[in-house]
Amino acid sequence: MKNQNPLLLLLTALVFSSAVCAEKADRNKPMNVESDTLRYDDLKQTSIFTGKVVLTKGTILIRGAKIDVRQDPEGYQFGLVTAEPGKLAFFRQKREGVDEFIEGEGETIEYDSRADTVKFIHNAQLRRFQGAKLNDEMTGAVILYNNTTDVFTIDGASAKASPGAPPGRVRAMLTPKPEANAASPQNPGTPLRESPTLGGAKK
Repeated sequence: MKNQNPLLLLLTALVFSSAVCAEKADRNKPMNVESDTLRYDDLKQTSIFTGKVVLTKGTILIRGAKIDVRQDPEGYQFGLVTAEPGKLAFFRQKREGVDEFIEGEGETIEYDSRADTVKFIHNAQLRRFQGAKLNDEMTGAVILYNNTTDVFTIDGASAKASPGAPPGRVRAMLTPKPEANAASPQNPGTPLRESPTLGGAKK
């Protein structure tokens, strides 16, 4: 990933303790889009959706002011999502085989089905939910989510790119994975038994 500002700091890739693997079936699902307008070029295999665009593809949900979609001869799709001024574009996808979702926002989002990556650009945010519970959250100037390698890579935010984050830094909140024996202790304790007495006195 190329830094566009000397203040940007390329941080070590973050890998969650459990494999972060996107829903594989999404690749073969049809793409459905709602928008105010559509310009489709069959020769170039491009589509430009504008105006409160909502795109779904399997468990993938994308929202933005404009989405440019291109399809190559092999059927891979490439999307460029642009947010309305002052707002952020949105991306959400379920993880494979578990009740977890990855969602993120940015002024611009790039989706590449060939490389199986999603890139959030400018005021980038990424969150991982376990059910309805927020587990991990991070912010930066640019966040690259790679479904194939299960890796998140974050560029530190510049003051202009992400006013909420310190220059040259990212912010991350990562929840540790609970220990396996924490949920099922070896000794649950002695079970309570019914007693004919109360306070030492017989009834």
